[in-house]
Amino acid sequence: MSNYADSVARPVRTLTELEQRNLLRTSGAHVAGWRDHCIFSIALGVGLREHEILALNIGEVFDDDGRARRRLTLRVFKRSASDPTPQEVLLPDLLRAKLEKLLAGRRRAGVPLTPESPLFVSQRGSRLSARQLRHTFAVWQERAGFERRFNFHALRHTACTNLYRATRDIRLTQRFARHQSIVTTMVYTHTSDEDLARAVDQLRC
Repeated sequence: MSNYADSVARPVRTLTELEQRNLLRTSGAHVAGWRDHCIFSIALGVGLREHEILALNIGEVFDDDGRARRRLTLRVFKRSASDPTPQEVLLPDLLRAKLEKLLAGRRRAGVPLTPESPLFVSQRGSRLSARQLRHTFAVWQERAGFERRFNFHALRHTACTNLYRATRDIRLTQRFARHQSIVTTMVYTHTSDEDLARAVDQLRC
C-alpha cells in the first residue's frame, strides 16, 4: 500500500504544451536540427527512453523500400527479469513522415546505409552517445526559450502524461508506457495547472 501511495504522491516533471510546441518548432525550423527534431518527436510521440532511441538501427525503423514501419519491435529496451519478451511500439503517421525525411536526407548526402547502421549519428558519423544527446537537448531548450531545464527523460514522462490526459484511460497509458505494473503508471494521473485552467474556463460565472 505504501508503494502505491508513494508512487501517486510524487508527480513527474513534464513539459507544458507551450514548451513542447516551442521545442518542436525551434528544432524543426533548422535543417541542421532535423535529426534532433526527430529524436524529440520520438520521445514525445512514442515515449521511448533515451537508451532505446539511441540503440535504434535503420533496418528496425525502415523497410527495404525506405518506408518507416508502423509497428516497431524494440531490440533494446528496459527489460524485466520476469518478462524478457520483445516490446513493440506504434509510430504515429506524422512521425513516420519525419523519419522518412531524415532517411532521404542522409541518402542524398551519400552516407552509406545498411540495416545495421545507427538511425541517429554524431557529426563524425558514429552512433550518437547519451552524453551528446543530453548536451544537445540542453542546447535546444535554451534556443526554445525555456525558463526551466529538464533532463531528457522528462520527454517520456510528458508523452505518457499527454496520453493519459487525452484518454483518461490508465490501462491504455500502461500499455503505451510498457509498464509491468499499473501502479507505476499511476504517476501520470496527476492534474496540472493547465488542467485546472481548462476546467475553470468551463465554469459558469
